[in-house]
Amino acid sequence: MSRQSNRAQITSAEILAIGTELTTGATRDTNSGDLARELTALGVRIARSAALPDDQAVVSEALRAALERAELVVSTGGLGPTPDDLTREAIAGACGVEPTVDPGQLAWLEELFTRRGTPMPEANRKQAWLIPGARALPNGHGSAPGWLVERPDGRIIVALPGPPREMWPMWREHALPALRRRGLGADRASHTLRLTGIGESALVPLIGEELLRGANPQVATYARAAGVDVVVSAESAGGSGARQLVERTIADLRRSLGRYVFGEGEASWSEVLSQSLAGRTLAMVETGSGGQLLALLGSSDFLVHGELRRPGGDLRQLAQDVRAAQHTDFGLALGVRQARDTHVRVVIAGENGVEEVQRIAFLAGPEGRQRAAIVTCAALWEYLARSKR
Repeated sequence: MSRQSNRAQITSAEILAIGTELTTGATRDTNSGDLARELTALGVRIARSAALPDDQAVVSEALRAALERAELVVSTGGLGPTPDDLTREAIAGACGVEPTVDPGQLAWLEELFTRRGTPMPEANRKQAWLIPGARALPNGHGSAPGWLVERPDGRIIVALPGPPREMWPMWREHALPALRRRGLGADRASHTLRLTGIGESALVPLIGEELLRGANPQVATYARAAGVDVVVSAESAGGSGARQLVERTIADLRRSLGRYVFGEGEASWSEVLSQSLAGRTLAMVETGSGGQLLALLGSSDFLVHGELRRPGGDLRQLAQDVRAAQHTDFGLALGVRQARDTHVRVVIAGENGVEEVQRIAFLAGPEGRQRAAIVTCAALWEYLARSKR
């Protein structure tokens, strides 16, 4: 390869979480998902993410395969001093080189133990290893330096410790700035439409299979607790910037999906309703819901009063009474009855009278009650949208 091609922009990555505690389920891997989100936001496509045991042969083979597919491989874990910490050995094996003790790193480790008032165990010497093309990433929160390895073919390996309190400072203070200097990310943009009142499968004919199967821009649907997210992402192509491609597609989707779009980006129901209420206030009473609506909206700026009551009573009267008692613009009463599914009754009282909505939320039990709270938010959002017309 030419020198110029070896220094190409980093646009693809794989993430390897190393540790038998992860593959056995003894510890939950949170690092990989958080790193993936951060890299994606920077314009780097995550090709794969995997958890691997503390097995040198397995990790070496995974590294070799990842380096064939991606320009950057980020690993977490396996940098400790014990015999089962084998990430350094695995990286050396994947690169076909032998590690050696770096005098500067060894002096740093020895000084670290001197400050602790104890001699450095021989096992810690391997934490001072480096290989050709590697430089140490400082660890201000532990004894395990990381590695940033630049291979002759331009591929890069970043090895980070597993504990998040050590990993994140090393990533953000040392690894990420180095990668940015090297050239990180493509011109990439994304935008999310948040939908309610329609299922994921029902979106297919509205969006169109051609768009859903397209490579750039990509349109994907995700079922969430709050509804369905439609995510549009793109990279610059054919003279069009990534943001331009996304905005063009979002404009087309708004024409076909607009009546279902309750929010955009990461907007929550609390934020959406706050915007819809535009300074107006709400008081509410819920029955049979286990407090799920209050849990969802309890910190909202528009909510003056919320209370739980036993099932029973006239919901229409409750909505009017709580509005009058709390001197709010709107009163809301939620009634939940569970059978095979969850039957939801929402009554909203405002200055123009009382409106009632009845719906069925899929499933019963705690999940059904949670869905009932979402249904109620959707009913209030629709009511407020109609009142503006």
